[in-house]
Amino acid sequence: MENNKKRSDKHKPNKKKKKKTVIISIVVILLLIVSAVFGAGYYYLSKINNSKISKNNTDLGINDEAQKRIEQEDPDKDIVNIALFGVDRREKNEASRSDSIMIATIDKKHKKIKLSSVMRDTYVNVPGHGMTKITHAYAYGGAQLAIKTLNENFQLNIKDYATVDFFSLEKIIDSMGGVTIDVKKEEVPLINSYMAETAGIEKKAIPTVTKPGTLNLNGMQAVAYSRIRYVGNGDYERTERQRKVLSALFGKIQAAGVAKYPSIVSTLLPYTETSISNLDLVSMGTGVLTSGTKTLDQERFPVDGYCDGKMIGGVYYLVADLKATTDQMHKYIFDDIKPTAK
Repeated sequence: MENNKKRSDKHKPNKKKKKKTVIISIVVILLLIVSAVFGAGYYYLSKINNSKISKNNTDLGINDEAQKRIEQEDPDKDIVNIALFGVDRREKNEASRSDSIMIATIDKKHKKIKLSSVMRDTYVNVPGHGMTKITHAYAYGGAQLAIKTLNENFQLNIKDYATVDFFSLEKIIDSMGGVTIDVKKEEVPLINSYMAETAGIEKKAIPTVTKPGTLNLNGMQAVAYSRIRYVGNGDYERTERQRKVLSALFGKIQAAGVAKYPSIVSTLLPYTETSISNLDLVSMGTGVLTSGTKTLDQERFPVDGYCDGKMIGGVYYLVADLKATTDQMHKYIFDDIKPTAK
């Protein structure tokens, strides 16, 4: 496997490069489904930015083989998968890559919410566009093509999604009073460097991070932290940083208590776009609450040892063993078995 750390450390941050984001849509979804059950649900749900996509299996890349496999793995239909995207767009209709790609699994069978990160550079077939990075699917055809790409390459049955762009993420984190993150010494200058672009666009002063340690990061700082890929193990460690921000935000919302969920939901909804209908959100909420789901679990795919960084036509790709990755992903999502790196 190519050493992604060596490859990444040779470069310095490009301040003009579009900001990378971490997807926290699952937090919003959880708040939605809980508030839907605890009263005033439809009032808050009416504020969400709904976006329709096709529900046809063919349009979403759900083939007969995948359907049969999932019916065997989940005969009682206790597991729901939702695609989560973090995009680098500045305008609502701007064609943008999904720099963060996750699959949120509501697993009533094992009483868990699971997050499966998919590496953005993974070399896959994007329907109609051939072999390329999975991150490009969203730019080529929006959420529907991105979902179809996930389903076709990993034999999944995803039919819905939620998307957040990076400006929205910053505001969401600020609305929660920031997140607590253990920042390493080598990460400090990169956080400050990455904030320069955002501060310039928003005409704000840079809220400089002055030291490492356990810090409460505001929205701009936390998003900058989640972008870092030039120290540590490159993009692999960046996905870990993204999940740390998500976990910290999830924990903060849990600590706020059910009584505060409606006001939190009201604040966060305008920043989220989803294809999930209001009725389905209420149904999900009821299912989560009645099953006693409280655990948030996380994993990253492809797993170490089952992928190799390669240059193809002068472009870096993460070439994965797609069959092994698909099997590992299914065992994790449907059987709650974590994959083991080689």
